[in-house]
Amino acid sequence: MDSDSTYPVFSIFAFFGFIVALIPLPWHLQAWNSGTCIYMVWTSLACLIEFVDSIVWRSTARDIAPIWCDISTKCLIGAGVGIPAASLCINRRLYKITSISSVSVTREEKRRDVFIDLCIGVGIPVLVMILHVVVQGHRFNILEDVGCVPEIYNTPPAYPLVFMWPVLIGCISFVYAALTLRRFWIRRAKFQQYLSSNNSITAGRYFRLMLLACAEMACTIPIGAYSIFINTDGVDLEPWISWSDTHFDFWFVEEIPALIWKSNRAFYISAEMGRWVYLFAALLFFSLFGFAEEARKHYRLAFWWVAKRLGFQPLQASASKGRFAFGKGIGSVPSLPPYSPPARNPRKSFDSDLSIGLDSVSNIDLEKGMPSPSAASEDCDAPLASPDVEQSADRVANEVRTEESSESASTPAYHRPFTPPSVQPLTQTQPFEFTDAIQVTIQTESTRDL
Repeated sequence: MDSDSTYPVFSIFAFFGFIVALIPLPWHLQAWNSGTCIYMVWTSLACLIEFVDSIVWRSTARDIAPIWCDISTKCLIGAGVGIPAASLCINRRLYKITSISSVSVTREEKRRDVFIDLCIGVGIPVLVMILHVVVQGHRFNILEDVGCVPEIYNTPPAYPLVFMWPVLIGCISFVYAALTLRRFWIRRAKFQQYLSSNNSITAGRYFRLMLLACAEMACTIPIGAYSIFINTDGVDLEPWISWSDTHFDFWFVEEIPALIWKSNRAFYISAEMGRWVYLFAALLFFSLFGFAEEARKHYRLAFWWVAKRLGFQPLQASASKGRFAFGKGIGSVPSLPPYSPPARNPRKSFDSDLSIGLDSVSNIDLEKGMPSPSAASEDCDAPLASPDVEQSADRVANEVRTEESSESASTPAYHRPFTPPSVQPLTQTQPFEFTDAIQVTIQTESTRDL
């Protein structure tokens, strides 16, 4: 008979917490947000341990992986302190942002802040993991359906060495959060100026960090205090005698069946709360940072990176409007409409005699300056052209021939670059003297063979 009512729900949520807690890690690393990165690492590590334990020790309490239990129990001790410590790093940074004296932050200051965050978020948990050995009565305990849990001997040194750290860090974080809210309200204008000049943190990210820190602040102190109470409820406080007395039969592993530890209400609450709290921390972080604009942007990039490996290509916005196709894009590529050159206007001459229409010009023999035979046959009564008309026709013929020679180029007109008219000065033998006048000289050349 299955005694674990939380299986497989807990295992699924634990694995989900392990994944989602690490999703925002890359862009937070780029922004030098060391506090949030430490929070993600500790939370994800704890969820991974709880996921493995819930699978391996389902319906059993046998010591089947002693090395894993040695490592995982120490990591759980570190995560229990590391998550509140990471929250303290976040609150400390938020407080520093609201109390800045200048909007510029140098690279050296960023490195110093990262070093301090590492000392708080990693150094303190590692220190507690080492100090835990002092009050470690035996190797570890195994709870059926739960897995490996650390052993802490209930003696007075255990409180300052292990038990007090989450509550103490939570109190310091509470002070930072209160000061941050106060300074933020007082210095709102300069705060906006700082955010506008800082690329590593935006206003949305700042308020999400503040919500995360406040949630951790509100949960760390009550949960830490209740854990101390529930873990020592019904357990006698043993005096510290010596190192050898505390570590007597150290390699003993206590295997506790589910029927026994679930029958003790205090023990049951302590065991279940100790493993569900990490899942809550992971889901809280993802709910605040997993749906932000920067996260959605990275989701799109990751999706198309995978889709391109499978042969899918995003279509252009103008053609597909967000659709995608397999291989090549579906549909034709947009093209320009065919070119239609504008209609030419007949040139106007300075000579008033050139009032002839295009129809009459087309009926003139360009070689002789006379009407064409076809025109003569159509209209036999038409009079012969006057000398003035002949001269005008010659000029028109020259202009038409020039246009035809220019249009006979191999390159289309709409592909040729525009060439401005050339202006050449004329050599004058005698100077002209004009007052308030403009002289215009027109020189024409005939290319027709006379």
